[in-house]
Amino acid sequence: MNFIQPKGPQRIVCLTEEPTEILYALGEGHRIVGISAYTERPPIAKKEKPIVSAFIGGSVKKIVKLKPDLVIGFSDIQADLAAELIRANLQVLIFNQRTINEILEVILAVGRLVGAEKKASVLIAGYVRNLEAYQVKAALRSHRPRVYFEEWIDPIISGISWVSELIEIVGGDDIFKDRANGKLAKERFVTTKEIIERNPEVYLASWCGEPFDKVKALERFPENGFAAIMNDHIVELQPDIILQPGPACLTDGVAALERAIFSKTLNRHE
Repeated sequence: MNFIQPKGPQRIVCLTEEPTEILYALGEGHRIVGISAYTERPPIAKKEKPIVSAFIGGSVKKIVKLKPDLVIGFSDIQADLAAELIRANLQVLIFNQRTINEILEVILAVGRLVGAEKKASVLIAGYVRNLEAYQVKAALRSHRPRVYFEEWIDPIISGISWVSELIEIVGGDDIFKDRANGKLAKERFVTTKEIIERNPEVYLASWCGEPFDKVKALERFPENGFAAIMNDHIVELQPDIILQPGPACLTDGVAALERAIFSKTLNRHE
């Protein structure tokens, strides 16, 4: 029997945006043969690669036809699709990153899979330096505004771990950081009463799969129900840069968070 030197997967289907962005950042985008419809980064991916999945579901027939040697997905939400693909005799890898450190570990793991561990380490070092720079700035601030981050309106879902961590890194105080470690959405359900009681000074919204509707959002609260409403400090953030647990949130996402939190509080406290 003749053995070959492993070269890593050559035909990869990415069921979410993060592995696509990571592979392109590593210079390995040529290995990707299929992507998610929700892929926005990098923009060229949608022009070059066929769409084979949404977020929860996907076309097993299309994916099988592409003859991938690896399918990469994310979280328990894609468990049913992953099971279908496994039953179709495909190799499937599901990551479940929820924290910044876990995101960095996934970047390293993907780098190792395609023989680009050194490049991955360089990328990670750059992301860490970027985050550390925000921490230095945050330490110099005289006030840490209370921040409410809303991921969905009904039921009301507060920010997940990496979002909460980024809020803290840039100098905010996540009012629901006690819920942020909940891996399931239901573990991060909150009520309007709790939001009002915790009195956030900044209200950030990034609804997953739907544009933020300020009128609809504020209908749930009494007029001047908490500080952010009284000061009209309500900001929508693009889901593709903050709700994707990959490079986006560590770069454009953290920058947008800082701008959103301090765009008005700077004038009042700094």
